[in-house]
Amino acid sequence: MSMLVSAADPLSIKDYTASIEKWRAESEAKLKSDTGWLTVSGLFWLKEGKNTFGSAADNDLVLPKGSPAHAGVFLRTGKRIGVTVNPGASVTLKGKPVTRIEALVNDDQAKEDILVLGDVSLFVIDRGTKIGIRMRNKNSQLRREFTHKTWFPVQPNYRVVAKFIPQPERVIRIPNIVNEMEEHKAIGLTEFVLNGKTYRLEPVLADGQFFYIFKDKTAGKQTYGAGRYLYSELPKDGKVVIDFNKAYNPPCVFTPYATCPLPLKHNQLDIPIPAGELKYGDH
Repeated sequence: MSMLVSAADPLSIKDYTASIEKWRAESEAKLKSDTGWLTVSGLFWLKEGKNTFGSAADNDLVLPKGSPAHAGVFLRTGKRIGVTVNPGASVTLKGKPVTRIEALVNDDQAKEDILVLGDVSLFVIDRGTKIGIRMRNKNSQLRREFTHKTWFPVQPNYRVVAKFIPQPERVIRIPNIVNEMEEHKAIGLTEFVLNGKTYRLEPVLADGQFFYIFKDKTAGKQTYGAGRYLYSELPKDGKVVIDFNKAYNPPCVFTPYATCPLPLKHNQLDIPIPAGELKYGDH
């Protein structure tokens, strides 16, 4: 295993610990922000054709009180989702009033179109055969009742320098918690040593980084049962730094309206990794 600092250099250990604690505080702040996962308070799968939305109970998509009673209609035509806003309802996109949009940009593309109705925002998500509207609410119950994240103590020996084993680029199909398959690109394996044994993980490409969907023997005990997530920088000189102190819980731990991808069998390690984020609540 390649360690960040030596036990004989307490100042370096102190600085490293401080950097991880700062990263963890930023992670929690992002979760609690106006666009964090705690505000995600609804997910409505659209049927083909018209789908009405508003706060009245007779809508297909029932929004929180305070939203217009009958705000408008989402029209699904295959993968394309359009929207028509009813007269008198205030709906904006990028700060400008919306009356009709033929095709909304979904979250599978660079920047999704986000419709805003006061404290509520709506946008399209594409999950295989399912197309839905995800809702954020700045005043969600999940956000109001959130306590805090908890973590294992920072341990420098769980920051490893892995060997990158390149492979031809391929598309991996990964199941998620709504029983759909997501497609992700992969370009190789990362190989590292822990406690004298060699292990491998296969990351996928996401946001210009490596994204690890993994599970270890702490799952269901000290950590979330379905596994955890982790990012690293892309390989440099054939090496990848993987810091398990930054392993974090999937968003489905904090909201039932997430569609988290699950770890494939070869990313389920047969050892405990007592580093990173602990369970939250009953998860």
